[in-house]
Amino acid sequence: MGVRARVRDVLTVLYERRLARALLGADIPRHVGVIIDGNRRWARAIGLADVNDGHRRGADKIVDLLGWCDDAGVEVVTLFLLSTDNLRRPEPELTPLLRIIEDVAGDLARPGRRWQLRAMGALELLPAETVTALKQAEEDSRDRPGATVNLAVGYGGRQEIADAVRSLLAEHAERGTTLAELVETLEVDHIAEHLYTRGQPDPDLVIRTSGEQRLSGFLLWQTANAEFHFTDVYWPEFRRADFLRALRDYAARHRRYGG
Repeated sequence: MGVRARVRDVLTVLYERRLARALLGADIPRHVGVIIDGNRRWARAIGLADVNDGHRRGADKIVDLLGWCDDAGVEVVTLFLLSTDNLRRPEPELTPLLRIIEDVAGDLARPGRRWQLRAMGALELLPAETVTALKQAEEDSRDRPGATVNLAVGYGGRQEIADAVRSLLAEHAERGTTLAELVETLEVDHIAEHLYTRGQPDPDLVIRTSGEQRLSGFLLWQTANAEFHFTDVYWPEFRRADFLRALRDYAARHRRYGG
C-alpha cells in the first residue's frame, strides 16, 4: 500500500469517528431499506470483463452493512437484491446472479451470525433451488437475537400490493364475509396486515446507491412516510462513512408525517 493510500485510509477512519460521535443521542431509524445498485457499473468502471464479479463484490459488502446497522441499533433491514423486472435478464446473467444470492443467504444464516432472515417477494417466480436456499436460510436463522433482515428477491412493490389484496380477499372469503360487508369495513391497516413485511415497522430510511434517484418499485406501500438518501457511490464501494452520513442526514430531518 502506497503512502497516499495509507493517508487516505487514516483520514477515512478519523472522519468515520467524527460522524459516529455526531450521532450520539441522535434519532436512529428502526427500519432501514437499502436499494443495492451499481454492481455492474462498478465492474465495468474498473475494467472487469465479467459483470458478475461486481455482484460478488457487492455480496461481500452486505455483511459489512449489517454490522454497521447492528452498531447503530437498527432493528430491521430490508435489502433489495433482485426485482421482478430483473427476472427478465438474459439467462447467462440471471443464473449466476441467483447463485450469488443463494450464497449470500447461506452466508448470512451460517452459525455465529445473529440475524433473523426473511425472504420476501414473488417466490413462485424463482427457480426451485433459489427458493430452497432462501427457505433454508430462514429456518437456520430462526429465533436469533439480532436484527431482522428481509431479503427482497423477485420483489416488486406493485406485485406485493396485489398479493396483499388477494390474501385479504381470500381470508374474508373463508370467513364468509360478503363483498358488500368488506367494502363497508375495509381500512388501510387491513391491507398492511397482508404485506410481506406484516408485523414489522415501516422503513424510516431508504438508502439507494449508484446515483439513481428512484424507488424502482421498492416497498411502495411501506415508504409513504420514509426519508430517502441517495448517494453516487456504487454499492461495492459503499463505506461505513457513507452509511453514517445517511444516518446523519436522517437525524437532521424533522419528520412531520404530513402534520
